[in-house]
Parts: sequence; structure tokens; C-alpha cells
Amino acid sequence: MRYFFLATVVAAGLASSIASDAIAQTPGAAPATVPARIATVGYPAHRVYDTKAKKIVDFETMVAKLAKADLVFLGEQHDDPRTHQLQAAVLEGVARRRTGPVVLALEMFERDVQGALDAYLAGKTSETEFLAASRPWPNYATDYRPMVEFAKASGWPVVAGNVPRRLASVVARRGLAAVDSLPSTDRSFVAKALDCPRDDYWTRFKATMGDMAGHGMTLTPEQVEATVWRTYEAQCVKDETMGEAVAESHLAKQAMVIHANGAFHSDYRYGTADRAQRRAPQAKSMVVSFVPVTDLDTVNGKPHRKLGDYVVFTLATPKPAK
Repeated sequence: MRYFFLATVVAAGLASSIASDAIAQTPGAAPATVPARIATVGYPAHRVYDTKAKKIVDFETMVAKLAKADLVFLGEQHDDPRTHQLQAAVLEGVARRRTGPVVLALEMFERDVQGALDAYLAGKTSETEFLAASRPWPNYATDYRPMVEFAKASGWPVVAGNVPRRLASVVARRGLAAVDSLPSTDRSFVAKALDCPRDDYWTRFKATMGDMAGHGMTLTPEQVEATVWRTYEAQCVKDETMGEAVAESHLAKQAMVIHANGAFHSDYRYGTADRAQRRAPQAKSMVVSFVPVTDLDTVNGKPHRKLGDYVVFTLATPKPAK
């Protein structure tokens, strides 16, 4: 899990490895007919829990509601392939229902590769050239390419919303104040306004990180607190930057924005979802959290009802035997 990886990285003293522009082209309306090669999206085994109605609903019912929102956050577990298939199905379902402009925004691409992304979407470069210039995640081909290709075929802009990892790493090592000393070009890749309060999101983040015991480090409680806090500041920089990208993309053309991100960034409407809503307070936002489980027949939505508007349970993919 990505956040376990993050905790391990910090515990090992390698904060530089912390794990994960506004619209660059005018968003266009989705075409009436979506290309068949992209529209053929299967629905893997799942259950959709409507947290307000407190009941299981079908996937199309959820998508019909999402299509009426301004901002939609798809909170994923990065290593769950069935989640990614359903995310692509959300895009297809929205395209069938939405006539206005739609923007796809992604945590998986960083702001400094927006030019490479735009050039590919415009047909000015090949996919090979695009990937060579954009630092795609290792699972891009299987998990994120379908979304990017669907957006490309539909004429939707795709926003690289995340802060460059190298800059988040600077904050993880030196703290939030380090942003003020960045060169102007690097500073432009970070959200203009940054806030990192010790709120409920911080409490949850700290609990997720744990005390880092057993990672081969001898730290005092004060050192642990300082290390986790700097890592949290890097998390805040990521959330503020992605939130700014989402809000600006919506406000520029009153476009619907669908943002794919790790669930921690939007669960409970914290993180990126909160930062985007602050910048676009009139926008109607909806949060979906994808939760892999081992048995779909016994899912209970009640413990998850505060995660967002919908919880989509997927059938967890068995881990390969070691």
C-alpha cells in the first residue's frame, strides 16, 4: 500500500523518496458517440454503497448522480486493478450523460509535465515521446492509460495536478518553509496558497504513519514527531497543489472535473477534496472511495459511511505467492 511505503521511506531516513497548470487547452464538450474501442468498458465484480441512502445501489445509479456534480474525486487504492477498471467506467458513464465541458485531473502526473501531456493530447507527439517525457507511474499502461486515452478521444483536457515529487521531497526534508526558497520556476509548480493545520486530517495522517518502531531507527518521541510532521507538510503541499489544479480547472470554464487520486487524499472529504472546495466554495463536489475486500457478499457499508458519498467495494486481487 502506498502509505505503508511512505512510512517505510521516512523511517529509513529517505524522505527524498516521498511517494506521491491549470487547463492548458480549452475543454470541449464530449462527443455524442464515444469511440467503441474505448467505450467498451467491463464492470468487474463490485458493490456500490450509497452512504446517504444507506443502501447498496447499482453502478449506473451512482454515475448518474456523479454526472451532475462539479467536482468528483475518485479515491483509489493504487494497486487494485479492478478499481482502475471502474474508474474508466465512470468516465464512460459521465460522457454518456454530460453535455458540457469535462476535465480529467490526475494525481499520477506532476505539474512540470503538463506541456508533454498537452502535446500528446493535441496529436503533436507520439505516445512513446509523451511517456519518455512525463515520468508515468509503473502501472500506467494497465491502470491509467485507459483513462487518458478515453479523455483524448473525447476531447477532454487532462490536467497533471500533482506537485513534482522532487519538490515534495524538499519539504519532507526541510519543512514547509523551504517552499519560500525555491527558484521561481519551481515555485510555480506549487500551489500559491499553502496551509497545513494540525486538524483531524493531521491526526489521521499521524495515526497512519505510526510510531515507526521496528524500522531500524532509534528516535526520541520528539524526533519521531518532527519527522512525521515534515512528511505531513509534504502531504499538505501535494493536497494544496492538486486542490488548486482541480478548482482552477473548474472555475476557468465552469467545467466538471474528475480527479483520480489515492483514497487518503479525499476520504472523509479531507486533503485534496477539502483544498479544492475551499478554492471553489460554490462547486458541488462528490467523493467516491474504492475499497477492495475479499468477499463482496458480506460487505457492510456502515463502517465506511463517512468516507464519501459512495463507497465502491471491489473484489480484491489475490496477492501473488512469494
